[in-house]
Amino acid sequence: MPSPTSWSATLGGAARSPERNPTPPPRRSGTLCPVPLISVRSLTKRYGTVTALDGLSVEIEAGIVGLVGSNGAGKSTLLKILLGLIDATSGDASVFDLDVASHGTDIRQFVGYMPEHDCLPPDASATDVVSHLALMSGLPRTAARERTAEVLRHVGLYEERYRAIGGYSTGMKQRVKLAQALVHDPRLLLLDEPTNGLDPAGRDEMLELVRRTGTEFGIAVIVASHLLGEIERVCDHLVAIEAGRLLRAAPLHAFTERTGTLAVEVEEGSEALAARLTAAGLEAIADGRAVLVAVADERPYDVVRDAIAELGLPLVRIEPRRHRLEDLFRDGPGEAVAADAEQPPPVTAAPAADPPSADPVSGAPG
Repeated sequence: MPSPTSWSATLGGAARSPERNPTPPPRRSGTLCPVPLISVRSLTKRYGTVTALDGLSVEIEAGIVGLVGSNGAGKSTLLKILLGLIDATSGDASVFDLDVASHGTDIRQFVGYMPEHDCLPPDASATDVVSHLALMSGLPRTAARERTAEVLRHVGLYEERYRAIGGYSTGMKQRVKLAQALVHDPRLLLLDEPTNGLDPAGRDEMLELVRRTGTEFGIAVIVASHLLGEIERVCDHLVAIEAGRLLRAAPLHAFTERTGTLAVEVEEGSEALAARLTAAGLEAIADGRAVLVAVADERPYDVVRDAIAELGLPLVRIEPRRHRLEDLFRDGPGEAVAADAEQPPPVTAAPAADPPSADPVSGAPG
């Protein structure tokens, strides 16, 4: 069996020493937290000739935030820098207004980290792993045992908590990693590809756990994923990066807003419909069975309706076209993005007006 310390560092458990125990940051954004949760400024990380992060600048505030990008975009590198586990080549970053280069241990007291890859010792049980990391986070032994039982119940592993992890399914192993990230009651969760290797049912269950943790218990969550569908389901804000550079950072609805184009799908006759609409003074082009019509006001709807009726075409659907998250990655980051990065827009969740948040497993106020 591997030494406990050989995998505790990988999982992100950090000793909470009495000498270095700053005041915990508030759980939610708003007047109690005037500085951004995370601030990244001109961050660059190179591995030899490979540039993982390329002058990345962004500010993130509390909420459930999706960190999205293709494999190799720099997501895992960014998370490890924020944890103080690796050093940036240049630039700087802060979490809870603490500099990651000089306060990594302090930051990790209040952050739970779920790594992407399998790093669990196969001969240990879930109870062994989670309780050990609870102890390393500074919890007394009795409290560590109690918290371990609570978080394993929360993630659905209470009945299996004494089995060796080597006999667990991939989904169960992912739940152990989530449990160890939660056991010390963090203010921020960094989840790196939390659904990695899971089947559809397992992904649904994991995403529901992530959603509950962020919405019901007031813990800020950053979910790094290359699966855009997952990000849309659980996140309310999005940070999109590609090739280590910022593509865009905004509330999720800003990525899926209307495009100013009306999509009219007919079973046949799309070319004829496009010609009729163009003759009526509209901008229209045929795209397969659909006709795309530029919309500036309500007039095109009446013109489209009348044209379809006059041509006797079988209408399938008519709806405003929206932006898709996939559109972000059709082209690489360009000059406009680089210019925006000089003054990064904050990814901001609206201040919460609800009472103090509850502990994610016991229900006690945090």
